[in-house]
Amino acid sequence: MTAASSPPQPAIALPRRTVGGPLVLRLTLFIMMTVPAYLVLAPVGASGSLQQLLALVLLGLWIVAAGFGGFRHRDFRHPGRVALMIWLTVALLSYATMMGGLSGSSTVPERAAADRWLLLLLAGAGLTLSVTQSLLTREDVRRAVGWLLAGASVCGVVAMVQFTTQANPMDLLQPFMMGFEDNGSGTPTQPRGAFLRVAGTTMHPIELGVVCSMLLPLSIWWGLYSTCERAWRRWAPSVLMLACCAFTVSRSAMLGLAVTAAVMIPHLPRAARQWSLIVAPTVLVSLFVAVPGMMSTLFGAATAGTDDPSISARTDDYPLAWKLLVERPVLGHGPGTWMPENAMDIFDNEYLMAAVTQGVLGVGALLIYLLVPAMASLLAAKHAQDAELRLLCGSVAAAMFVAFIASATFDSMSFMTFALLVPFFVGLSGTAWLLVTKHLTTLSSADRLLETRNNTSTP
Repeated sequence: MTAASSPPQPAIALPRRTVGGPLVLRLTLFIMMTVPAYLVLAPVGASGSLQQLLALVLLGLWIVAAGFGGFRHRDFRHPGRVALMIWLTVALLSYATMMGGLSGSSTVPERAAADRWLLLLLAGAGLTLSVTQSLLTREDVRRAVGWLLAGASVCGVVAMVQFTTQANPMDLLQPFMMGFEDNGSGTPTQPRGAFLRVAGTTMHPIELGVVCSMLLPLSIWWGLYSTCERAWRRWAPSVLMLACCAFTVSRSAMLGLAVTAAVMIPHLPRAARQWSLIVAPTVLVSLFVAVPGMMSTLFGAATAGTDDPSISARTDDYPLAWKLLVERPVLGHGPGTWMPENAMDIFDNEYLMAAVTQGVLGVGALLIYLLVPAMASLLAAKHAQDAELRLLCGSVAAAMFVAFIASATFDSMSFMTFALLVPFFVGLSGTAWLLVTKHLTTLSSADRLLETRNNTSTP
């Protein structure tokens, strides 16, 4: 066979490896949703949660592999990685100006908080880089997502127990985690109306609602295309994610579900799109019938306006944030350093938080970090060659748009499950991008091969 007639080779050579990426990656995804981030390794402190430590291990493994030439960087280029580098660069610049005294005086607790913030960003970078490098095929993605959704299902069951019994099963976990302690940063339950809103294994009910609305589209993709034979195993995560959004009694979760529907439903296969118009209302009605008073509570929370103290507290933050931004407009006071004495001065808005701590550049970098992977996934979905890959791209885009919208409703990057789940989706956007571009490259090579054959056969 001549070189001209050889079949096109894939863009990335796939070595013998474990399907679904290394075990440490799959464990990180599972633990991220099952072990509360407020349980930390005592000697390490607030940065000592098990999921963050594992994510830092992933970063170390990636650096070692890169240093020893284990892969070619150009094989894994994608828009999300560019967004990650911009986000990290601005954070490092803000950190350096604070440590150098160029952004005003800083206290020892503020410097320690900046160190914790930087470690969390590096842990997220480890997840993003490892996901794109390790998940190279659809089967890789299915298996890794299966581990993540298994952990999310555990979280959903915990939330269900919390909601129905008003007890926290996570209290039973701590005695088995030797060396770990509760640092007091979690809010497992919180009253709202006639209900006790719950957090599952996350740090706050709002975080649980946002995280579940981000995971819902991916769980639907997994339910449609997983190789599991039993239907209940394929669809249990979707049902639990939807139920958790209700258990949080959260406006952010409701908003996240609306964004998810708007972005994901157009990317569903035709039959699934038709079924969604029947199944989604049925599940919602069943949930509200099973939990009397849920509909009126959610409707009241959604229509409260500024009469709701939780909303007025957010709007009251704007003048203070503007004043602090004007003082240090470029890079802010330093990442993670806003620790007000008055709890009412906590910014329940990640964009305000970024403006105060990292300045205008920080807000811009955050927008790039959240929107570029979302837009890249939409673009990849447009060029995807089949329904499965199109829905995968659309699910990633939906999750990133939920993160973008929800970050205006709470200080999202201060909550570890959210702060690590976003890097996972940024990395997954890279995998989806590469799967689509790899197919387009293969098609282009095949077209060139066909053209060459036609030219050589012409007399």
